[in-house]
Amino acid sequence: QVQLVESGGGPVQPGESLRLSCATSGRTVSFNTMAWFRQAPGKEREFVAAISRSGAATLFGDAVKGRFTISRDNGKNTVYLQMNNLKPEDTAVYYCGADEDLLNLQRSRTVAFYDYWGQGTRVTVSS
Repeated sequence: QVQLVESGGGPVQPGESLRLSCATSGRTVSFNTMAWFRQAPGKEREFVAAISRSGAATLFGDAVKGRFTISRDNGKNTVYLQMNNLKPEDTAVYYCGADEDLLNLQRSRTVAFYDYWGQGTRVTVSS
């Protein structure tokens, strides 16, 4: 069994920063592409960021570009999302996704691309 477990979410004020972590465990599998998505109440799951296996290539959703950074530590089997200058509209449950396929400019932005998901961690940005 492959498991992805997100952590680091919680309440935060606008303008502050937060770092989310996604730790993987279970049977050995090659997660070439890892990503973060988010889902606010009543909305569809939205692409946030994705990263290639080496970390050399990254993708970001328009809403977070310039504010969020994705990174990974393959030795720790963990992917991170550094969230800076948080806004109320960033409030959502953040999900970690992973897949064996290589990062793709178009397909890796879609929910259907990923075969593995975590349970999510909630981020609430309010004053």
